[in-house]
Amino acid sequence: MKKLFITTIAICSFTFSKAQQAPYQEPLSNMKGSEYKFTVVKSLDANAVQNQGQTGTCWSFSSMSFFESELIRMGKGKDFNFAEMYIARKAYPLKADNYVRMHGRANMAEGGGFSDVVNVMKKYGLVPEEVYPGKKNLKEAHNHSVLEATIKGITSAVADDKNNKIDFEAMHTAVESTCDAFLGKAPEKFTYKGKEYTPKSYAEATGINPDDYVFLTSFTHHPFYSKFTLEVPDNWNWDQMYNLPLNEFQVVMQSAINNGFTFAWAADVSEKGFKFKEGLAVVPEMPFSEMSDAEKADLVKKPHTQFKVTQENRQLAFDNYETQDDHGMHIVGLVKDQNSTPYYIVKNSWGKDRNECDGYFYASEAYVLYKTTSIMLHKKAIPAAIAKKLGIVQ
Repeated sequence: MKKLFITTIAICSFTFSKAQQAPYQEPLSNMKGSEYKFTVVKSLDANAVQNQGQTGTCWSFSSMSFFESELIRMGKGKDFNFAEMYIARKAYPLKADNYVRMHGRANMAEGGGFSDVVNVMKKYGLVPEEVYPGKKNLKEAHNHSVLEATIKGITSAVADDKNNKIDFEAMHTAVESTCDAFLGKAPEKFTYKGKEYTPKSYAEATGINPDDYVFLTSFTHHPFYSKFTLEVPDNWNWDQMYNLPLNEFQVVMQSAINNGFTFAWAADVSEKGFKFKEGLAVVPEMPFSEMSDAEKADLVKKPHTQFKVTQENRQLAFDNYETQDDHGMHIVGLVKDQNSTPYYIVKNSWGKDRNECDGYFYASEAYVLYKTTSIMLHKKAIPAAIAKKLGIVQ
């Protein structure tokens, strides 16, 4: 997942209160001058929308938002604000090592996946945002373009060494120094709210058990009810996820929200129906290629019949590269329009000012079923009968 910040200013038809925080107990909006009428089915707690800036670290931002909501669900309160850039800082050297060991035939970029976050949490821990903001100038937006290029330059030179004399120690030192120069040195110990922690002891103190979280998807090129390595470039460490039939994947997502569990959502947002500045993500029944300009504009003005997603057309979109793993977000609720069409409430990480929706948007269930590459959630959010089929002990 490596989607960068959208730079155009949003002119959204949704009306959001700037002071209003999730969970939303009223419909997020009724669109001005349109026929959309939404009713909240379930809305769950989430902390403030963050801004990933000009980086491809959505995987870290969405995961940190998810784990913050997990602590709210667990009764730990809303005081947690985890440092997304600590996770990214610790992941860069791991990617660099993998890239060189793969002879430069692996992904060496800003993108990653939810499993990267869990792996970093297990290996290194967590820190609060105020302890490690991950940038030298706090007034500037995050931007990793030069950092990424520098690390890629180092690792490419090492991987291309024709003498086959790889000095991993020197490479690691160079990458670590580069990360320190751009992001700041990661703390080994810190004092927070009057207590001294290491990143690992702080992570343990939160009560989050990384082993409680699982990754799910739904594709036919691997057996259902098994685990497999999802073949997307940003799954650079080849982590595996559980594979479910689409109908049960749908049940898991709806059941999770209805039972108080949010989930991290990896999806393709390159579809023409992804209208972030208008606060919508839809996949209409009529193909865009057959629509007039007026019909396309009409999509954000009133509800349209959504595309019927099947296991087959979902798979075809993945096989044809139409569905790619390019953005990580956080799903925190469910609404329905006046036609009873379900939409998920999605918290994004592009700041609050890029649409009039405070950084949130609605994704129709059809869009979610069609464009999801994977999700991360607590294993207890999975209905018991489905968890049993997967061999997950809850």
